[in-house]
Amino acid sequence: MNTVATTGPTTSAAQQPTLSLRNGVTIPQLGLGVFRTPSGAETRRVVRDAIACGYRHIDTARVYGNEADVAEGIRESGVVRGDVFVTTKIWNDDQGYDQTLRAFDGSLARMRFDYVDLLLLHWPVPQKRLQSWRALEKLQKEGRARAIGVSNFMPHHLRELLAHCTQPPSVNQVELSPYLQQRDVCTLCNEDGIVVEAYSPLTKGARLTHPGLVRIAADVGKSPAQVLIRWGIQKRLVVLPKSTRPERLAENFQALQFHLSEEHIATLDSFEEGLVTGWDPRKAP
Repeated sequence: MNTVATTGPTTSAAQQPTLSLRNGVTIPQLGLGVFRTPSGAETRRVVRDAIACGYRHIDTARVYGNEADVAEGIRESGVVRGDVFVTTKIWNDDQGYDQTLRAFDGSLARMRFDYVDLLLLHWPVPQKRLQSWRALEKLQKEGRARAIGVSNFMPHHLRELLAHCTQPPSVNQVELSPYLQQRDVCTLCNEDGIVVEAYSPLTKGARLTHPGLVRIAADVGKSPAQVLIRWGIQKRLVVLPKSTRPERLAENFQALQFHLSEEHIATLDSFEEGLVTGWDPRKAP
């Protein structure tokens, strides 16, 4: 097993910040995203390394093709299953009431788990998302999904869901960074008790050399990536950076060890430019 390079004191798993979801489930604010992390030994190694750093939150999805290896990496880490918060998602082709239930059975079978901590609808699929959500409500009631939520839902999608659901979503996972702040989404989620998760918080590297970000990083003696993660943590987001390199996993986790000033936060807030680096659901019907 690879060792993980660290510098300076580390934040333990027990010390990392968490948020409470609407049903009382606790979610660690910093998680590891494994989108495009190759399945097989590489994913298992990345998960082991992340857990060794202190991560206790892993975000996968059926469409990523690595659910089984995420689960195996957790088992290989030696940390008990109940100490790791695991998210997976229902892909577009699997939506609809019965299809969602079958897809979730498949995810649990691949992971060899009895439950997941968070189950999300991956995308607001037209004509199917409300029936898909009804299936998620059933799975939560059965205890096989401790919490349920959505991903890539914009305000019009959320309003539709909130008008028809029995159990409102606990989470909405969207692309979010200082360069894409999704303020309308965050406002609605905050009003309705929905925790916002930020994927691609490091802009896929597109803004790591932004002069304003580099200046703040120099001010606080941290890397630009750590500053972006810390901004999300202080905004009370769940932040899901992705890396496969042991030293980057450790660096990202060390973003829990410092604070940005109000002035730095305000400056980062001013970086909004509507930068979308992945999917753009804003015009999805």
